[in-house]
Amino acid sequence: MEWLRRTLTHNYSYNYSWLGRPIIQYPQDMVAIQELIWRTRPDLIIETGIAHGGSLILSASMLALLDYCEAVESGQPLDPKGPCRRVLGVDIDIRAHNREAIEAHPMAHRIDMLQGSSVAPDIVAEVYQRARGHERVLVILDSNHTHEHVLAELDAYAPLVSSGSYCVVFDTVIEDLPAGVYPDRPWDVGDNPKTAVREFLARNSDFVVDEDIEAKLLITVAPGGYLRRI
Repeated sequence: MEWLRRTLTHNYSYNYSWLGRPIIQYPQDMVAIQELIWRTRPDLIIETGIAHGGSLILSASMLALLDYCEAVESGQPLDPKGPCRRVLGVDIDIRAHNREAIEAHPMAHRIDMLQGSSVAPDIVAEVYQRARGHERVLVILDSNHTHEHVLAELDAYAPLVSSGSYCVVFDTVIEDLPAGVYPDRPWDVGDNPKTAVREFLARNSDFVVDEDIEAKLLITVAPGGYLRRI
């Protein structure tokens, strides 16, 4: 925790990219996400929070690898332009230059994006519409980090998560940092993703924290945030 706290002042997570797009994540969590995708083999990944698009590209590239490996194993031809596995990203403000860069990326044919609040009824309804027909769904929440917003996201999107799959809630680490670390943000100790996860789990027995992931990573911005659906 001391190491992580010190790296925050240097914007450590901004050092990394995935296939050319900034991802704004710690490498340990990037590794954990690819492990979960390989293990659960989703055909839809829903992400709230897009930023520069690196996380969408990571998810899309892992889904492409799943398709490739399955084609090799089955001996069937692979059409890279006709994937069934998709990534759906939601953000309240998709900057024009980021959208342009994402849409120009070779993984763009696997990615759909919705602009609007992830907890707005019309956006939630559209996500549910697009999730129809998908059997294995994984959700990643990484947008507004206030308790109220994250709890609303959990209530909205956790029901879409398939049994054995995950809802990953990023930046739960805010609760474990000194108060006032984010003076220009509306979240802080006592009002953040971890407090939202605690309230959600207190009334939802079909999700558990996968403590093995955190124990293995040691360094993560999502302590207590890797939620597995039973």
